[in-house]
Amino acid sequence: MSSESDTEEVRRAPDVSRKASISAVSHIARRLSKLQARSSVVQPKNDLKGQSIQEIPVVRGRLEDLRPKVQSYILDCAQVCQPDKIFICDGTNEEERSLISEMEKQGHIKRLTHPSLTNCWLARTDSADVARVERLTFISTTNERDTVAKTRPGVHGILGNWMSPSNLSRELNERFPGCMKGRTMYVIAYSMGPLGSPLSKFGIELTDSPYVVASMQIMTRMGTKVLEALGDGDFVKSLHSVGVPLPTTRKIVNGWPCNPEKVIIAHIPEKNEICSFGSGYGGNSLLGKKCLALRIGSIIGQREGWLAEHMLILGVTNPTGKKIYVTAAFPSACGKTNLAMMVPTLPGYKFECVGDDIAWLKPDADGVLRAINPEAGFFGVAPGTSMQSNPNAMKTMMSNSMFTNVAETPDGCFWWEGLEKDIPIEGKILTDWKGNPWKLGDKTTAAHPNSRFTAPVAQCPVKDPLWEDPKGVPISAIIFGGRRPEGVPLVYEAFNWQHGVFIGSAMRSEATAAAEDRGKTILHDPMAMRPFFGYNFGHYLEHWLSFDRSGMQLPKIFHVNWFRKGENGKLLWPGFGENCRVLDWIFQRVEGKDVAVESPIGYLPKPGSIKVDDLDEPVNMDELFRIPKDFWMEEAEAIGRFYNDQLPEDLPEKMQTQLVNLKKRVRDL
Repeated sequence: MSSESDTEEVRRAPDVSRKASISAVSHIARRLSKLQARSSVVQPKNDLKGQSIQEIPVVRGRLEDLRPKVQSYILDCAQVCQPDKIFICDGTNEEERSLISEMEKQGHIKRLTHPSLTNCWLARTDSADVARVERLTFISTTNERDTVAKTRPGVHGILGNWMSPSNLSRELNERFPGCMKGRTMYVIAYSMGPLGSPLSKFGIELTDSPYVVASMQIMTRMGTKVLEALGDGDFVKSLHSVGVPLPTTRKIVNGWPCNPEKVIIAHIPEKNEICSFGSGYGGNSLLGKKCLALRIGSIIGQREGWLAEHMLILGVTNPTGKKIYVTAAFPSACGKTNLAMMVPTLPGYKFECVGDDIAWLKPDADGVLRAINPEAGFFGVAPGTSMQSNPNAMKTMMSNSMFTNVAETPDGCFWWEGLEKDIPIEGKILTDWKGNPWKLGDKTTAAHPNSRFTAPVAQCPVKDPLWEDPKGVPISAIIFGGRRPEGVPLVYEAFNWQHGVFIGSAMRSEATAAAEDRGKTILHDPMAMRPFFGYNFGHYLEHWLSFDRSGMQLPKIFHVNWFRKGENGKLLWPGFGENCRVLDWIFQRVEGKDVAVESPIGYLPKPGSIKVDDLDEPVNMDELFRIPKDFWMEEAEAIGRFYNDQLPEDLPEKMQTQLVNLKKRVRDL
């Protein structure tokens, strides 16, 4: 289907009269065609020469069948990027099979042949392209303060990267002209959110990576049905290139083209546009995910009165049959997917998954926050996932799934650290994520720490019946959390909405492998959104605070920490399925039960209100809930330094008041 020797009928791009579509590449396109520029975002290279747009064959689909806005965007980008072919994806199963087959022939992916797996594939990346690249991810606005807060003099901002429109124009112009020569430009019409939902948003991604197409087929609703639903409406323009035109002298590692020296991931909110270059890794190339669903999404949410958050959505049914929905915000690789698919150990409880990573929340007519999962797939961290930690994720990924940078067993199965019990490998020689022989005891890991599985939500055995409900599900509780090895109790509840926003703003967590930071440093990660803010964090907090108004029925807010350790360095809490015991207490608090006691940091569970009698091993509950005064005095000081450094002028007054109150309560301990 995607072969460069495709025998399908070839159609030339039509020379149509196009309405203006403001795009980051349209200025280049206009200069190339000697027409008037429609945008000043980028400046063209004067020496670029290539085939005219009329000479680029369309090997699947018909450009003339597309609406004018979509046509115009495709033609502008094709004129700049100069692909050999244009391929309009329809999202059918036949298309997917053909694309996968061609990728296999070209060595981009490998079939996993173990009898337990059906239609599962392995991709290995270049070792320089394995994670999100936060330092090269930018938001470009006319006013810098719209994107990032003004920091204290001499302090580096950590809550987003801004680039001026003129500088971004230069950077894009150095990269995109001619970048798709020798390659196919795939046109992916996609919907973030269920088709027909008033919360959903549409995008058009143009990419030269078939891996991106295959992954977007899992992660989004895409193809002809989206184009029909889009009609003449607006969409988020999403341009992606691996940055390796053909022919190339660059060494292609593992069949994975990338250009790590030139990576840039740019967001242009004023144009609802994303431009990503040089990386094929999912967080940088699946532009509907973090780029649209969180960065651009959060900006659209601020404009329209809703929230785009880095949160799972979980349905919880208690033994009496009552059901609530909760969202939870954890940094990447901190257990969101495990919680979203948890198998509860408490009798009578039922947990069902709406989504594991991103939530869009909007008030309904009654003031209830309702949430949708904008995604259609899971892009989960593989290491640590097992039948013990997340059996439902394991069952989900056994068919129609893509695995990236995991190891392979001799009999054609996936493998990663954490699967030692499920898939014993003693005495076996595996192929590691780089394609090299590997065995137990080697100094390197078999799978990359940020290796991933991409699997459809529809296959999840515990997917919630309402996971695609266009109205969304009503949220009763919001949970924040992260990796805190000391000082932070297992769970506590905010005093009120403002205090809850403060708790989220003050979140700190150990760094994880999902980004370039890999150490055990405790990082500030407010709302688990630090890498994903689309606009000024101070304004973001004001937006959250604005929901505390008449007519709203707001969820309760909680903080959890599964990762507190004792003096021996071991985890105090067993975690995984036993976390349902914490959700049981949260459920009781949502019902208004008197099972909490006030503390300086929030409401803690009353002794005995968390059910622990039948745990396999005893838990030191006193240590798990101890509030060390020295620790919390320093914690409050660290929050204050963070505010003073990052938000000296943009911190909402209500947040400063919350900090002052926390310090007073801790001093009185």
